[in-house]
Amino acid sequence: MNMEQSKQFTSGTPANAVLQGDCIEVMRRLRSCSVNFVLTDPPYLAHYCSRDGRKVRNDDNTAWLKPAFAEIFRVMQRDSFCVSFYGWHQADKFIAAWREAGFRLAGHLTFTKQYPSTERFLRYHHENAYLLAKGNPPQPAQRIPDVLEWKYSGNRLHPTQKPLCVLTPLIQCFSRSGDVVLDPFCGSGSTLIAAKEQRRRFVGIELDPHYCAIANERLRSQTA
Repeated sequence: MNMEQSKQFTSGTPANAVLQGDCIEVMRRLRSCSVNFVLTDPPYLAHYCSRDGRKVRNDDNTAWLKPAFAEIFRVMQRDSFCVSFYGWHQADKFIAAWREAGFRLAGHLTFTKQYPSTERFLRYHHENAYLLAKGNPPQPAQRIPDVLEWKYSGNRLHPTQKPLCVLTPLIQCFSRSGDVVLDPFCGSGSTLIAAKEQRRRFVGIELDPHYCAIANERLRSQTA
């Protein structure tokens, strides 16, 4: 975060910043009703470990889940949307946290993969996200389908790196040019890259300093 972003942060919600820290603590310093759209990929509560041994912090506990989404709800403008990926096997915990925060379940998204991300009882060829509403947002100008194609990102920069091709349509549909897009679990910054490409302002929060640095570098070089 540069000096100008730091000044903005102390007075409200920063613009075009990647903030390193616990998202609950960081969001408590953001102004209420200051974010137009939230698009985020929180830990799935899956104890995930990639084939090369990389892990996701706080993927082994639920202590952050309810307080994080309570803060997300607070900082969102009235009558706005949040899209959150989630772990299907922990859907009850995510849904309980969203409802307790005040969200209404407004839709469900499935992203289909040409390859299985893992194989157990089934071959898992999809990711899921919920569309969450605060208040009563207006209908999008152009609706997107609730099933979208997923293209493998390669996971080079983060063990669960989301491809831009699934993030961009969500930003286009649920926000407008100049809006502030927040990702409280921004990882390597894919949501922020997609927001920047669509001429949105953005705020990313990342707990891990390593991935925060990657996100900042990506934004500087504007590479996918």
